[in-house]
Amino acid sequence: MQRALALGMVVAIGVLLVFTVSTNLLPFGSFPSRQIGENFDNSIGQQILENAPQQTGAANVVTSVVWGYRGYDTLGEATVLFTAVVGVVMIFRAFGRRE
Repeated sequence: MQRALALGMVVAIGVLLVFTVSTNLLPFGSFPSRQIGENFDNSIGQQILENAPQQTGAANVVTSVVWGYRGYDTLGEATVLFTAVVGVVMIFRAFGRRE
């Protein structure tokens, strides 16, 4: 009974995720893109490259961006990844038990 309930929940969540993603995607070809060689504003990137080591104290620019400037975003991504791993482990443990 518990296996059927767990399997039903996994299938329901999967269907919900597929439905949500498929209804919120942009139509094909509607995303605005730049032409090759078109000018763009790179001032923020230049500012980060010049000031990141002094502002964040990190020796690496990539590390300073990920942990210094986007720390809360990275924490959220790590939380989502951890939650997904815990969910998968719980599902495998539920199906791995012998009754």
